[in-house]
Amino acid sequence: MNQLEALKQFTTVVADTGNFRQLAQFKPQDATTNPSLILKAVQNPDYQPLLTGVVGKFKGRALDEVTDRLLVRFGCEILAAIPGRVSTEIDARLSFDANATFTRGERIIELYEAEGVHIDRVLIKVAATWEGIQAAEKLEQRGIHTNLTLLFAFCQAVACGQAKVQLISPFVGRIYDWHKKSCGAAWVEADNVGVNDPGVQSVRDIYKHFKHFGVATEIMGASFRNVGQIAALAGCDLLTISPELLAQMAASDAPLTQALNAKDAKTLDLPAVNFDEAGFRFALNQDAMATEKLAEGIRGFVSDAVKLEQLMLAL
Repeated sequence: MNQLEALKQFTTVVADTGNFRQLAQFKPQDATTNPSLILKAVQNPDYQPLLTGVVGKFKGRALDEVTDRLLVRFGCEILAAIPGRVSTEIDARLSFDANATFTRGERIIELYEAEGVHIDRVLIKVAATWEGIQAAEKLEQRGIHTNLTLLFAFCQAVACGQAKVQLISPFVGRIYDWHKKSCGAAWVEADNVGVNDPGVQSVRDIYKHFKHFGVATEIMGASFRNVGQIAALAGCDLLTISPELLAQMAASDAPLTQALNAKDAKTLDLPAVNFDEAGFRFALNQDAMATEKLAEGIRGFVSDAVKLEQLMLAL
């Protein structure tokens, strides 16, 4: 049994890619996309016809609508290759506008439904700002399931659980990146691997809290830098993994055992935690890593969304 097969015994494996032709190789349950992954995919000659087809068909429509139609087209292609769900991201420029995020989420679902896709096969991906979480709560109340992304802080996770969102995506690798850069020359890699990795620790803390208090929101570790981070979170509800790391795991016979267990979390002595808006904003402000990585992540997704629009305008 290779590592990927072993991981699938404890955790739902999700492919983190816009390249739907890679999916059959790894047989993931679900798949996630974001503006950066879609931008990368449409620059591949294999996907040029898909881009030109969507833009040509809807030329003259508002650019944001054409973008959503392109994202949905990719999502439909991905869904044809997997048994589970696809995550489709809302424009990051709406990260601080709850009403606009809610409206865009509704439209994306309507576009999927027009393609014959059942609502339960799509997760609307939203940045885990306070406004994003409020929009996600409203979408969930409408039966539209959400995936809260760019999640770096414990307060973000708790607020998402309070809002009863379907799924959260804590970014393991980006947390690791920040701490490594912050430490500079003092960083000792050997002291920050496995359960000592700061990104891994963040997800483990969220997992323990959710399982201890019976929070139904699914936890999907994301943004991995190496297989060691994945192995240290085996047993997490879901893990979304790049094709490169999926290939590494499929090629390895190294042992992989369950690292997280919901029953163990039930026995822990943990304090109950809740956040209102003021408490959330203060807790996020006090976490320099989360504040910086959330802002940086939104800027990055906005930049790639703009580049994608420029590609479409050039056609």
